Amino acid sequence: MLTSPNELKTRHRFADYIYWTLFFAIHFITALAAISKHSIAWLVCYVAVGICLVLLILKFYCSHCPHYIQGKKSIKCMFFWGIPKMFKPRPGPLRPFEKAMSIISPVIWVLFPLYWLALEPSFLAIYLLSLLVLVLTIRRNECGRCIYFHCPMNCVPKNISTKPSILLKGF
Repeated sequence: MLTSPNELKTRHRFADYIYWTLFFAIHFITALAAISKHSIAWLVCYVAVGICLVLLILKFYCSHCPHYIQGKKSIKCMFFWGIPKMFKPRPGPLRPFEKAMSIISPVIWVLFPLYWLALEPSFLAIYLLSLLVLVLTIRRNECGRCIYFHCPMNCVPKNISTKPSILLKGF
């Protein structure tokens, strides 16, 4: 449990990005393997949908995040590193539509490969377990010390998150 503002994660390192990318890769590669066993066309579709969903997340969710603002021309966060900032930073809370997009996009990403994974039960087990561990690990290790206080998943205690000017001085 976070007990002081000093424990907040104000900057991500490249090592954070590598760690979370490798963690994410487990379920992504499992989905790719299951889909590719049955249809290359749907595999291409899955990748294309994934790119579109990432762009939606960047526009409607990430552009509000303090980590998006860091760096000059590229993003430096635990999920995106070195990607050019394609959207104008928009600090502040998410509007209802943006919040909906930030929730719906990952849900589409997770549900899309389930048909092909169901055809490959061992892949389905790996996919679901790796996804569960990814979400629980992010929640446990990141959400409780994240400076993106408007994130729907943020669980920094209110007594700390309500004083952002004190927390982020020099940020």
